Amino acid sequence: MTPFDALFAAPWVHVFEEDGPEGEVYRPEGGDLARSRRPRRRITFARDGSARLVVAGPDDRLREVEGQWRQEGGEIVVTADAASGAATDLRVRVRSRDRLLVRKA
Repeated sequence: MTPFDALFAAPWVHVFEEDGPEGEVYRPEGGDLARSRRPRRRITFARDGSARLVVAGPDDRLREVEGQWRQEGGEIVVTADAASGAATDLRVRVRSRDRLLVRKA
């Protein structure tokens, strides 16, 4: 088992109710998440370095965006495809089996 195994286990869902000044909180999909009218962003990590982000579009409908992830200085950096309009680096600062702490670069 590697330190990254939990990263690949399930899509990660933004739990905005738990966000704080240190960043956004993501939890594994399938957990006990409160229902929300606000669309919840998701990140899925693949072992090959690819990532899939599900983000709200201009009309709040969710859409998929392809990206990549890499390790950089103790963080995981997720970069979305610039042509998608969702191009922003996300930096996973803290990770555990049930929580990611993410900040935008």
